[in-house]
Amino acid sequence: MTMKVLVGGAIHEDGLALLRDAGGVEFESCEDSLVPSLYTADALLVRTQKVTAEMIEKATQLKIVSRHGIGYDAIAVNALNARGIPLALVGGVSTHAVAEHTLALMLAAARRLGEAGRRLRAGDWASRGRFHMTELRGKTLLVIGFGRIGREVARRAIAFGMNVVAFDPHLAEPPDDAPEGVRRAEHLADGLAAADFISLHLPGGGAPILGAAEFAQLGKPVVVVNTARGDVIDEAALVAALNDGRVAAAGLDVFAQEPPAPDNPLLAMEQVILTPHVASLTTENTRRMGMVSARNILDFFAGKLDRSLVVNADDIGFTGGGS
Repeated sequence: MTMKVLVGGAIHEDGLALLRDAGGVEFESCEDSLVPSLYTADALLVRTQKVTAEMIEKATQLKIVSRHGIGYDAIAVNALNARGIPLALVGGVSTHAVAEHTLALMLAAARRLGEAGRRLRAGDWASRGRFHMTELRGKTLLVIGFGRIGREVARRAIAFGMNVVAFDPHLAEPPDDAPEGVRRAEHLADGLAAADFISLHLPGGGAPILGAAEFAQLGKPVVVVNTARGDVIDEAALVAALNDGRVAAAGLDVFAQEPPAPDNPLLAMEQVILTPHVASLTTENTRRMGMVSARNILDFFAGKLDRSLVVNADDIGFTGGGS
């Protein structure tokens, strides 16, 4: 029996090679709409396209969705649950790439690299004496969300000589592999009062964790970095905090609306370093994500998909594999 796999978006050639060489697999790649090919597919490997409840309902042959990444806010998980369809993610393969990008944004924002480069290109060499840059060493970093990526950011920050405070509303106790020297904040307000830098590593989909009320609790001007999801920050509140100096600078890889609207005020702020949701997209990690997302599909049909990679395993009673 031949399995039909729909690949939504470009994935690394090594991932496609896994499908091509597996035997009994026919795959089709599409860059834009998943419809109508999805409706006859046995499996979907998806990057950034939206997968709605209506699409899932009409995809009568669909047995598994494999996400090329770890976020799944564009996928109607409840509709998958209703059909008993597992949603597999790539697990921790992006951890180091995102942690490195987080530190890059932190350093770039602290050292005002975007503004410095623009002024240099404009011939304003004299501006070098007017920059208000700051060092990481000796500063306090508040890590909001202490999962795999948050912990790796903490390790890198400690290597820079920073003091790290962690707050995670979803973790009652620090994980066993938490780096030494991290202080846990029982309440977000405690971390906000102490922070010089803030880095966010929480899933999106709920109310923002940083809004006007939280920015009002800051003890000093901070640098805010977000490589998680755009909706974990109230962008209007962030703009206001940047304008009044409560936030000195920011480094943003994600936005509430992607791509951000041309009139988004964050785009015009010199103290904001911006990247287009690329934290995980290193050459090495793009290969890893392509291979794991393809392997998840093959493992599912072989009856050996790792349950820990299935985000809705409890909801559908998934124990492993499929047919």
